[in-house]
Amino acid sequence: MAKLYLKFNDSVLQEISLTQAAATIGRLPDNTVRIDNLAVSGHHAKISWEQDHYEVEDLQSLNGTFVNNERVEKTKLRHCDVLKIGKHEIEFKNEGPGPVAAIAAKVGPATPKLDATVMLDTKQAQDLLGKNSAPQVMTASGVPIKEKIGLLNVLEGKTDQPRYVLTGKMTMIGKSSMASIRLKGFFAPNSAALISKRDNKYFIAPAETKVKLKINGEDLHTQKELSAGDVIEVGKIKAAFTFQD
Repeated sequence: MAKLYLKFNDSVLQEISLTQAAATIGRLPDNTVRIDNLAVSGHHAKISWEQDHYEVEDLQSLNGTFVNNERVEKTKLRHCDVLKIGKHEIEFKNEGPGPVAAIAAKVGPATPKLDATVMLDTKQAQDLLGKNSAPQVMTASGVPIKEKIGLLNVLEGKTDQPRYVLTGKMTMIGKSSMASIRLKGFFAPNSAALISKRDNKYFIAPAETKVKLKINGEDLHTQKELSAGDVIEVGKIKAAFTFQD
């Protein structure tokens, strides 16, 4: 079965199995792979099964689709190819036959009217993405689950705010201008950690291998689910994670 691995700064944010004959990548929630970033078009690219192989097609995106650092319009995908969409990477791995229902879609989904794609990642873009409404989470019996909103309260260190409401699907901590939680200081890393939200849960992972990230005093090298009361340490910053009442 073929799989896609959505990555940011070498950290895997999501693993997607290609069980359908076609999958779309883009900013809107109806995509198979959704990337909450204004540098990504609403429907940016499509991966489809064609007879005996997968191929990727750019859907006339503003910033383009790249395979192994080469811009493409449409090309065959091979095992371990790396797609670049905005500042994210998607690794393609194909270790089995194609989908059972190998009926590839010939057109991309209809694009609803929305704000235009921008060329650069900015903190303003991250803030705007945080205001987008997330799909409602349901139990197996169809009962709605109240959305849990995470909070970060800064205990020590210098940041641009003392408290952060984590409403976006992805929150970056770092000195970079695209970080939602901006670190201050000459030696602060541009990208220190990533907090992602999936299925009403929050997960944190170091954004770079050289960055030292601690949770409750213990070094963290891989992704970890956050619990209320966890204390995050990165550089000279210490912050407590909790949920909004």
